[in-house]
Amino acid sequence: MKARSHFIPVPTGRLLILAFVVILLNPGHVNAEAFSPDILKSVVSVLPEWPGYGGGDAANPGRPKNPEGSAVAILPGGYLATNVHVLGAATKIKIRLDDGRLLAGTIIGRDPRTDIALIKAPIDLAVPPFGPEPKLGGRVCAIGNQFGLGLSVTCGVASALHRTGTGFNPVEDFIQTDAVVNPGGSGGALVDDDGRLVGLVSAIFTKDSDANIGVNFASSLDLVLRVARDLKKHGRVVYGKSGVVVRALTEIEREALSGAMVARVTLDGAGAKAGLQPGDILTTVGRRRILKTSDVPGAFHLNRPGASIPISFLRDGRPKTTTLVLAP
Repeated sequence: MKARSHFIPVPTGRLLILAFVVILLNPGHVNAEAFSPDILKSVVSVLPEWPGYGGGDAANPGRPKNPEGSAVAILPGGYLATNVHVLGAATKIKIRLDDGRLLAGTIIGRDPRTDIALIKAPIDLAVPPFGPEPKLGGRVCAIGNQFGLGLSVTCGVASALHRTGTGFNPVEDFIQTDAVVNPGGSGGALVDDDGRLVGLVSAIFTKDSDANIGVNFASSLDLVLRVARDLKKHGRVVYGKSGVVVRALTEIEREALSGAMVARVTLDGAGAKAGLQPGDILTTVGRRRILKTSDVPGAFHLNRPGASIPISFLRDGRPKTTTLVLAP
């Protein structure tokens, strides 16, 4: 049965006003062009196989009933980034390509601090072009295997950048987006309006359920590449040591200041060699603005050991700068 449609004539003046309101309410649909579907060839569905898992179906007793996950090509040679929580306890995985082929994959390494993992396909997959950091309010799309139904695309905007302190991971550098993400979408690609990769879909922020409520997070491309390259080379992430421990500012201190206060520095550590002292207030680390303590780990861990990191800080209310060289 066909659905009925009803046409109600609208006066010309009201029509113009209505069109203007529609544009205001749907800015993402104005002058927005769809990117090439070839991007789907760079994203796969991940099917983890957990040893001893009793919740699978009869045909796949080692596979959870929970939705499958996703992964995106990140390095040439078939290397794909996904999330640690997608793999769970899996020792074996299969990947399903966009064309339906099902292949055995290999787990290369996991980094629990960032919830980023690296897996490898038995064939080379096209690595999507890398895009710049999205602009605040800029259009982004999430591509993943939501609810295990197969790859799909949902779009929204970049709601916030460099989000930390969400409680998901010890080290975070998230792009927040309102693009719809549901279970199974983790490990998928976050791309900009031109189909360029800008992040790895990682987490859904909810109160009481796993359903999407419009606050979702993707690890930044900088962090994903940092982790993926180390996992490929070492099988683990080699973190540098800053030699700095920070604490949150008190409510009274926050009336006039923002940042993270140095609580202590390791004797002869990187922070001490850079001249930092307890009581200094870090305001920037590298290119990252420091507003709270959770901003500090991500800012340091975006860099490898030996990197020289410019730091801005306050000492007795006076702005100062230094350079910290991360220790191995």
